[in-house]
Amino acid sequence: MATVTQHAPGTFCWPELATTDQSGAKAFYTALFGWTIVDTPMGEAGVYTMLKKGGRDVGALVQMGKEQAGMPPHWSAYVAVASADAVAEQAAALGAQVLMPPFDVMDVGRMAVIQDPQGATLALWQAIKHIGVGLLDEPGALCWTELMTTDAAAAERFYTNLFGWTAKAMPLGPTTYTVFKRGDKPAGGMMEITSEMGPMPPNWLSYFAVTGCDATVARAIMLGGQVVVPPTDVPGIGRFAVLHDPQGATFAIVDEPKLGT
Repeated sequence: MATVTQHAPGTFCWPELATTDQSGAKAFYTALFGWTIVDTPMGEAGVYTMLKKGGRDVGALVQMGKEQAGMPPHWSAYVAVASADAVAEQAAALGAQVLMPPFDVMDVGRMAVIQDPQGATLALWQAIKHIGVGLLDEPGALCWTELMTTDAAAAERFYTNLFGWTAKAMPLGPTTYTVFKRGDKPAGGMMEITSEMGPMPPNWLSYFAVTGCDATVARAIMLGGQVVVPPTDVPGIGRFAVLHDPQGATFAIVDEPKLGT
């Protein structure tokens, strides 16, 4: 089991769902992935729901507040950094918008939220007491994070400069898939949005590993989810699908993932 106790800078370390129906999202994801939940009251900010698999943290979900009115439900991707302040400052210098300047999250960490020059949003996490997920690359856990962007060349320059990633282009049918690497380890992926994909804002997409992509899709539909991309084989990588949860948040699943190898 891929249990982790720390995340090196440049590692996707935490998926977090902001939803319009916290109770409904809990019911959907616990039934879909076998997650358990631990609720932490946050006073006027509501309840923060930790998601667990086998007793280890795999993510969280939270009810969207009034300040998020008009925004669709969404999964946010967090990247581990040594200093949220330094990386947020560097991101701004590279052309990003700092949507939420660095701030302390009680005594568990320090974070910031940035929007890259193409419009994709990303959170920075400087761990103190909470490292992020305690499980990776296992069924029900985060296994990959992928950027969909309108300008892959510009996004590659931005992220390689920001996180020190390297980029490797791989042919994928009629398009090109870029794998970001942190040293010799895969960090994430990137594809350019094409006209065939329809209207889509730049975004980071979280993938969760599953045992049986088709069966998981069938269960998601039964639970009220919708299929965005049906189960599809990618040679050498695995069988994946993209789904909407009942509230409309987008996420992906992949069976026996070999992403980034």
